[in-house]
Amino acid sequence: MEDKIKILNDKIAQAKLGGGAARIAKHHEKKRLTARERVEYLLDEGSFEEIGMLVTHRTTEFGMDKEVYYGDGVVTGYGTINGRLVYVFAQDFTVFGGSLSETHAEKICKVMDMAMKSGAPMIGLNDSGGARIQEGVRSLGGYADIFHRNVQSSGVIPQISAIMGPCAGGAVYSPAITDFTLMVENNSYMFVTGPNVVKTVTNEEVTSEELGGASTHSTKSGVAHITSPNGIECLEDIKRLLSYMPQNHKEKTPKLPYTLGEEIREQLDTIVPDNANKPYDMHDVIYGIIDEDSFFEIHKDYAENIIVGFARLGGRSIGIVANNPMYLAGCLDVKSSIKAARFTRFCDCFNIPLLVLEDVPGFLPGTDQEWNGIIVHGAKLLYALSEATVPKVTVITRKAYGGAYDVMNSKHIGADMNFAWPTAEIAVMGAKGASEIIFKKEISEAADPAAKLLEKEAEYAELFANPYTAAQRGFIDEVIIPRDTRRKLLKAFSMLENKEVPIPNRKHGNIPL
Repeated sequence: MEDKIKILNDKIAQAKLGGGAARIAKHHEKKRLTARERVEYLLDEGSFEEIGMLVTHRTTEFGMDKEVYYGDGVVTGYGTINGRLVYVFAQDFTVFGGSLSETHAEKICKVMDMAMKSGAPMIGLNDSGGARIQEGVRSLGGYADIFHRNVQSSGVIPQISAIMGPCAGGAVYSPAITDFTLMVENNSYMFVTGPNVVKTVTNEEVTSEELGGASTHSTKSGVAHITSPNGIECLEDIKRLLSYMPQNHKEKTPKLPYTLGEEIREQLDTIVPDNANKPYDMHDVIYGIIDEDSFFEIHKDYAENIIVGFARLGGRSIGIVANNPMYLAGCLDVKSSIKAARFTRFCDCFNIPLLVLEDVPGFLPGTDQEWNGIIVHGAKLLYALSEATVPKVTVITRKAYGGAYDVMNSKHIGADMNFAWPTAEIAVMGAKGASEIIFKKEISEAADPAAKLLEKEAEYAELFANPYTAAQRGFIDEVIIPRDTRRKLLKAFSMLENKEVPIPNRKHGNIPL
């Protein structure tokens, strides 16, 4: 028996070495953790149970039969994060550059299937050069098997992808299907084709970082939802992200203990400027409403005219969608509509209530927006908020103009509670633009057209640049003093906790993609 135990222990030791001590040392030189180190850091101490440690590839071509490693370039298994069950895979760059083989894919598929059956989050720590070329179509088939499971898991269990190193070709599509993609600054990149191929095909000179680094994907493309300064911070961000979501679509996020106290926030009274054209930072409103230090922003540096992220309100996990007047005056455009729509749909999938903070002068005008399809992209956000059945509450802080008023979780598209501050202006458009249209003839015939415009502008503003006309129609449930916002929201979300909405019996809707 001792001999057999020794054989087993030797194999385990060999498996833990991955591609060998020299390659591990080289990996460490680049200030990167190995796949196993990442898993051990991410999961609760002593909770990781590995599956498929002794799997090897089956390829004999191109001398591959002479280079065989236990585990075949990926560490898979399950464990807990803060006591909650999760499944995880971590690609090992020291084994064939983390490239995906048939058996490598089979290991990932096995834990994905288990995650679905158990109803627990699936976390992928990606560090791969793409398909293992020596295996040809078998490797491609492995990728497709993973993609298919990503799609089947979507909306059933949370799926999180961390890009810990290079990810190229097929390796980028699985993260793209998952719910959240995290990247490490100056240490990870994603692209369909690398700089060399780009140079050959289009003659563009571009670095890996410029083409698909963390800064590119967090600011330009929106592919990365969160960026972290290093690998450790990235793993910490995963833990924090998980804390806002439930295990699966049938559950709600565990509520943290909270004792109600004095919930008045006087600082909210002074955030909105007296001048309606002056910007302010909607983050200040968010911080004045939520539990202290609970805001976790998503897509922070992308489409900054809208803010999305998770927070807690009275210990309860909520999703926040908020226009930010500091950028583009808070207008909705192509990028912000897509950003907010995607986040909204995630929250709806996993029973996370939605808070919408509104200060929107309309959709961003111009040829650039129209030619890039603002109509269809703006419709995505309209569709997402209309479709969502979770508790939905809106607070209008200032402007709510035109079609954007409808889109931003208005009463008409299914919002449960709509509050407005006294500073709210709910109208088809701003007073100046409206007056120019309504009183065009009067203004043009006046002795002093400019003075007449100002007079009519003030007349229109008095009638419509307030929340009371909408409140009279019941489109606004209550006009509230800003300092009371947190108290009102605590009560509203508590009241809506057991909300249920029957949904149409259909395969799925056809969201305007």
